[in-house]
Amino acid sequence: MVTIPSRRKRATIHDVAVEAGVSRGTVSRVVNDEPYVSAAARIAIEAAIEKVGYVPNNAARSLVMQRSEAVGFIVHEPHSLFLDDPNIGGILLGANTVLSRADYQMVSLVIDSQRDTDRVARYLSGGFVDGVIIVSARQEDPIIRVIEKLRLPAAFVGHPPDLRQLPFVGIDNRASARAITERLMQTGRRRIGMVAAALDRDSGADRLAGFTDALGDRFDPALVARVPLYTFTDGALGMRDLLDRDPLIDGVFAASDAVAAGALEALREAGRSVPGDVGIVGFDDSSWALRTQPHLSTVHQPAFGLGAAAAQCVLGQLRGEEQPAGGILLETPIVWRDSA
Repeated sequence: MVTIPSRRKRATIHDVAVEAGVSRGTVSRVVNDEPYVSAAARIAIEAAIEKVGYVPNNAARSLVMQRSEAVGFIVHEPHSLFLDDPNIGGILLGANTVLSRADYQMVSLVIDSQRDTDRVARYLSGGFVDGVIIVSARQEDPIIRVIEKLRLPAAFVGHPPDLRQLPFVGIDNRASARAITERLMQTGRRRIGMVAAALDRDSGADRLAGFTDALGDRFDPALVARVPLYTFTDGALGMRDLLDRDPLIDGVFAASDAVAAGALEALREAGRSVPGDVGIVGFDDSSWALRTQPHLSTVHQPAFGLGAAAAQCVLGQLRGEEQPAGGILLETPIVWRDSA
């Protein structure tokens, strides 16, 4: 029979005080980096902390300070997309870099159903995080109203139409989509369509609006294939749909690089060469853009910078700083490669 050793008792401030031969108040001042402790006492206490293995109880400290020293990172996407989407990964890394420098933990929360929304709402109401960063919120997203009600310091990546006065960081999806479509038009393409994805959120709707702006009188609604998500699979399905509608299509704007990669696969299956027969452009400048053959012409979305800016926004609110009205917009240059 295997004997499982009992869990070692956690060292306390009292243990440190006994070992160092000082009062618990003196130990507390050293642990909290407060003044009025002699150099000799500080050295003795630090040695005692090392010897007894004392670790401050952050949970108790949080109760006293009414701070968790954690920020939630909420992603409203299917669980599979949370893992596969390189933009979400870049935003997450940017946010975590800034938060870790400020000694804040980041807690990831994925919403893929009403049950998830209810669960996350209960979690936020429990005071487990001091603020939140929200990615991919939809119009009339219930999590927006929860954050408003709790008055949590928050920063949205993107700008749903009903965001009201809540802070956000983002890009001008509409202007960027218009610019990349106009660049595609300059290559001489005549029948230009779009695989439009994620139209239930601001990024997808704005990219379709920018595409429409660029084409003007040449816009043909029949050459817009609507798909649910920014995924390779949906890109392939959308491209097959466009080819069925108009086999003579010679230009395509895909709503993301993952969508463009799927569209390229569908074109390859159909025996269409890129960029010879069809020029295609994407959006994001993610890792997908360099995994395709040919490499994608695209719009650079600064995912890491968006995450970092969102984290700075939340930390600024926690410090009581005023946030800029109208949100923060980052630049999105066109990156021109071989696909068009």
